Amino acid sequence: MTGSAAARLAVKCALLAAICSRCRALQGGMLFPRDSPSREVKDVSGLWSFRADLSDNRNRGFEEQWFSRPLEETGPVIDMPVPSSYNDITQDAKIRDFVGWVWYEKEVLVPTRWIQDRGTRIVLRVGSAHYYSVLWVNGVQMTEHAGGHLPFEADISSVLRQSSGGPCRITIAVNNTLSLETLPPGTIQYMNDRTRYPSGYFVQNTNFDFFNYAGIHRSVLLYTTPAVHIDDITVQTTFSDNIGLVSYNVSVLGGSKAAVKVTLSAKDGRCVASSEGLSGVLKITDVNLWWPYLMHENPGYLYSMEVQAIAEDGQTDIYTLPVGVRTVQVTRSKFLINNKLFYFHGVNKHEDADIRGKGFDWPLVVKDFNLMKWMGANSFRTSHYPYAEEILQTADRHGIVIIDECPGVGIKDIRSFGNVSLAHHLTVMEELVRRDKNHPSVVMWSVANEPASEMPPAGLYFKELISHTKSLDSSRPVTFITDSNYARDQGAPYVDVVCVNSYFSWYHDPGHTELIRLQLSTQFDNWHGKYQKPIIQSEYGADAVPGLHSDPPMMFTEEYQRAVLQNYHSVFDQKRKEFVIGELIWNFADFMTAQTITRVVGNKKGVFTRQRQPKAGAFILRERYWRIANESGVLPTWSRYPCL
Repeated sequence: MTGSAAARLAVKCALLAAICSRCRALQGGMLFPRDSPSREVKDVSGLWSFRADLSDNRNRGFEEQWFSRPLEETGPVIDMPVPSSYNDITQDAKIRDFVGWVWYEKEVLVPTRWIQDRGTRIVLRVGSAHYYSVLWVNGVQMTEHAGGHLPFEADISSVLRQSSGGPCRITIAVNNTLSLETLPPGTIQYMNDRTRYPSGYFVQNTNFDFFNYAGIHRSVLLYTTPAVHIDDITVQTTFSDNIGLVSYNVSVLGGSKAAVKVTLSAKDGRCVASSEGLSGVLKITDVNLWWPYLMHENPGYLYSMEVQAIAEDGQTDIYTLPVGVRTVQVTRSKFLINNKLFYFHGVNKHEDADIRGKGFDWPLVVKDFNLMKWMGANSFRTSHYPYAEEILQTADRHGIVIIDECPGVGIKDIRSFGNVSLAHHLTVMEELVRRDKNHPSVVMWSVANEPASEMPPAGLYFKELISHTKSLDSSRPVTFITDSNYARDQGAPYVDVVCVNSYFSWYHDPGHTELIRLQLSTQFDNWHGKYQKPIIQSEYGADAVPGLHSDPPMMFTEEYQRAVLQNYHSVFDQKRKEFVIGELIWNFADFMTAQTITRVVGNKKGVFTRQRQPKAGAFILRERYWRIANESGVLPTWSRYPCL
């Protein structure tokens, strides 16, 4: 890359950062696309044409307007599956490690009736793309979106109707470059020593420990709504004795005088409550509460709320939302769901698997939920970014509790606490809450993971961020995940629950498991003594290379991972009688990272391999989690772990 090309790339990165700062959340909803009598959904995932912009300045696609004609006419293209990360699909290391713009394209046929009915809106929705995206349809730019992990969409009706029913050519340019103002943040470093690096050579630096997978990671959907349509639904639930209350607010766009009818049905189809109007309260007699897995014989109970918006011309839009009735409460030392003590015994996860990278994959999702339930896990944290909506829907149905985390990982540079970064972070939280606010499985928002919260700017930054998140949703507590010193943490005063990551005998005093109990106990006492808030051990663990053994235990063996877990558990058992409300192992499964001398083809702290086979640690957790669940006294006999 030439010096001028490097300069142009730097300018492009600066432009991306500036655009990020201007991209505020949409003033509307982000309802998950569902078929209904008034709506149709067409999945246009599958094989797309793909081309990485390998030019020196990574900007040739824009200079030559690749979006204006079929992508194959611009140069060589390859097949790329959507959803998937592009990194591990080919045998080309340049693609695996590529930083810059990549281009996707697919031609799809849109049903004629969609085009001909001018009372039908046609919307294109991208589940997520990393990290900055520009979307065109038939060469016309429709929208841009800053940030990965969350959906974006555009009404493409007018463009399609201009094409007289011809093919719909969808072009999406995606850029995975990270700057100090993005989430997660990063920096582009140019290597200027010409005795070691060619002209223009650069690397993407990050401060997070997972591979920077990129591409279109979730489904691309076309869906329809009537012109007068339900744009957003917000529900809040509570109960008293056997009476459940569901407060709702409905937003309708496209018409000012639509009549709204709301009907709530039980699993057997019985109507249990109904109401009219844009807002109201549904009263349920003999309510079935949404309970977490292993807290009730019927966990994950969901009602079905059908919302109808009837326009003045009689056209009706219908949307059905699953609703779980439950409450969440935090005290100085306890976490309660439905007024009963809840203890998080679960996992941290990654959206990560062989070949597909972070691409959504139903078999993997179902396998992971089966493994979590086999372990007796009742919860997980979406480390370190929002997961696919389908994963949250699965958790709703199975009663698995979620701490929902935004992509605020790796905020280590003081420049990332500035106003531009904060504005983008606030937007991301708006998008996250807007997407996930109605999931009963989501019981807490996490606004960041392991930021440099000891820096003075972090205090005001997190005060505003947490306050804003609470203003978006007052029904859930807010946390961020800290690994800072308790006495210097600038963000802890503002959270509802303190979540602490620590790796005693791994990153601290490696090899000395005899120190864990003292150091961990001191950690807990210090945090609770200073902030008087409940604590979750949000990460702990040790790398274990599967099949590597040593007795006495040595680091990286399965025996060492087991010894670390057992020492942590002994302290958890003492402190959960006081103010510790949860423990989340790092990690559920091994996952890919960047190439470093501390990682042997990825992070090996999983209790399962990347291929979802158990290590010794998985059996330690299975025995422990089922024992904790059985001790609670609320499990039905049929679900008791048979080996205890």
